[in-house]
Amino acid sequence: MSEGNNSASEPDTYLESEECPAEDSFGFGDDLELNQFDGLPFSSRYYKLLQERKTLSVWRVRCEFEDALVNNQLVVVSGTAKTGRSTQIPQWCAEFCLSAQYQHGMVVCTQTDRRQAVDLALRVADEMDVNIGHEVGYTIPLETCCSSDTVLRYCTDDMLLREMMSDPFLEHYGVIIIDQAHERTVSTDILLGLLKDILLQRPELRVVVLAIPPMADKLLSHYGSIPLISLEASSPAEVVHSSSGNKDYFYSALRLVLEIHRTKEDGDVVVFFASAEEVHCAHSILQKEGTRLGAELGQMVPVVLCRGQEESPPVSTKQPGSKRSRMVFLSTQKGEDMWWPTESVSFVIDTGVQKKMVYNPRIRANSEVLQPISQCQVDLRKKLSGPSGKCFCLYPEDSPLPAENSPQILESNITPTVLFLKRIEIAGLGQCDFIDRPDPEGLMQALEELDYLAALDDDGNLSEIGIIMSEIPLDPQMAKALLASCEFDCVSEMLTIAAMLSAPSCFLEPPVGMTHEAVQCHRKFQHPEGDHFTLINIYNAFRQSQKEQYFSAEKWCKDYFLDHSALKTAEAIRSELTDTLNRIELPISEPSFGTKSNTHNIKRALLAGFFMQIARDVDGSGNYFILTHKHMAQVHPLSGYGAQSHKLGLPEWVVFHDYTLSENNCMRTVSEISPQVFIQMAPLYFFYNLPPSESKDILQDMLDPDGSTKSKNEKQKAATVGSSSSDDSGGGAVVPLAYDRCVIQ
Repeated sequence: MSEGNNSASEPDTYLESEECPAEDSFGFGDDLELNQFDGLPFSSRYYKLLQERKTLSVWRVRCEFEDALVNNQLVVVSGTAKTGRSTQIPQWCAEFCLSAQYQHGMVVCTQTDRRQAVDLALRVADEMDVNIGHEVGYTIPLETCCSSDTVLRYCTDDMLLREMMSDPFLEHYGVIIIDQAHERTVSTDILLGLLKDILLQRPELRVVVLAIPPMADKLLSHYGSIPLISLEASSPAEVVHSSSGNKDYFYSALRLVLEIHRTKEDGDVVVFFASAEEVHCAHSILQKEGTRLGAELGQMVPVVLCRGQEESPPVSTKQPGSKRSRMVFLSTQKGEDMWWPTESVSFVIDTGVQKKMVYNPRIRANSEVLQPISQCQVDLRKKLSGPSGKCFCLYPEDSPLPAENSPQILESNITPTVLFLKRIEIAGLGQCDFIDRPDPEGLMQALEELDYLAALDDDGNLSEIGIIMSEIPLDPQMAKALLASCEFDCVSEMLTIAAMLSAPSCFLEPPVGMTHEAVQCHRKFQHPEGDHFTLINIYNAFRQSQKEQYFSAEKWCKDYFLDHSALKTAEAIRSELTDTLNRIELPISEPSFGTKSNTHNIKRALLAGFFMQIARDVDGSGNYFILTHKHMAQVHPLSGYGAQSHKLGLPEWVVFHDYTLSENNCMRTVSEISPQVFIQMAPLYFFYNLPPSESKDILQDMLDPDGSTKSKNEKQKAATVGSSSSDDSGGGAVVPLAYDRCVIQ
């Protein structure tokens, strides 16, 4: 699996005239036998890989790039992953730092995907003929493979951003490479904004931004007069467009895969679906269909290729004397520019749509949106199969498409971002110069939420609580709940809840026909107080299974339809959070799960952070009214209340972790609360700013029985006055509203 293999069949096509005359100035010439990075002789594999590397299109601009790096602080390189940009440019930057004896620091290269960062580090260590974890390393969430010898480090963009908490000017680095800038992740956009100020403070620093053409043009207009190096792109494949719309794109794509396989034409297939759920569904369907195909067609192997997966994609191979298997790579909207083996791909099937979660600040919830992909995504997909392949676009050629990817910072909850930027202000960095500024409404909602959480002082700066919250690698609400647990002596339990909610879902999708068995297994962990408590039960049972002598934790998870890797991730997150609390010297109480006082304290801690996420069952049948934005929602079917509602009954008041506007408008991870405890834990000014509702009136009665009775009488009187004068004036109807506004103030 290598970028070098893209053109490895013609290793001698590299022209000597294209050698960079200044190459020896970096001490990395072909005639040297010693590796200047570790002082050891080069292996024969190094020279073999070097020939493959020289066939990559990025090598044609090596001399131009090195000159630009020497003479400019910021360089933009435009080209796709197939050009070799992500493996070769970081190596040349490492040579640049070596030539300066690392006086200004080492090289770091960001990626938007954790698996990508690991794969690239492994490949580059192989090409540089050094050991992974020594001269070349990587840092991803919950895993670091580096040492004091590391001169080139791959990391995810969020990890580099986190590093700025302790090193705001990134003084450990002489060259910072921002790869996949066109993905427009929140972390990458913040880095690009902050680096503009850091470059002014550090004249010796070099920044290299790797992107595809539309984004490269935007970077030029944002940063001004900077060098742009364009890499030659491969010719696009033959493109076949659908003449009709793509309403039935999912099954159309699957039928097309089977038709291609029946033609017996050589080459693997890549299919782009709208979401990970569709990818996994397609995988199971193609696996089933593959068993029905005749042996003369050869084997069809569907392969899931999604962001965030732990395993690298398998490499297509052909066994001697047998027909080669056809790989069918199933990917999502984030898979076009990933570094993976595309040299065997002859067919690309593009559904042209993507499912995204778009945050609505008015209701503090995500909406699931199906929308067309951007034109730059279309262009990337067309080039995956090379000039001899075919790209099937399941949408008309004249379909209106946005020019580039939408910045995630315009579609996400930016409260964590604002908390981070407030923390960076303390370190002396200036304003973040965003390429696309966040929506003002979203920014105001983020500041309001931080104010409710007591993270800001009266001047709008971080309070002492806010500073501590910024140290904890969790969303602000969960960080506040964890802090509150220190006061209520339930830290151990809140650490488990935070870890389980930060990790992927621990519930496995049961095989066909096994749904009832899976529900029965999960029911054994259910806690009557709610889903947060159920997660503690599952985690504690998983930890206990690791101590068993007669069966493995993996088998235990499989027997109970639980995801072993997700639980291991939760275990690692919990350990990291524990280390963080120890570092900032916060007390960690002993576990006391199961006691009445502990249950009460866990709910108090949860409400300290999630008081903005409460709902009330208005009719006793599971129709929940969310107090903050007056939407109706249901409990998710996988919730303990969803499965056991016929036995346990549904609680009237609940706190929930997550709410998504979709077909069912479901709340996930729900636990019962007492309205009295909510009143105790929620800030008074948040409560009074809730929109008027029957549920708010019930709480108001509990908070101030005498005052609420008086208020109701005055409201009725105001309403009578308003109705009697409505014939004379149109302003009478606003009298009750004016009174409400006074009460809120």
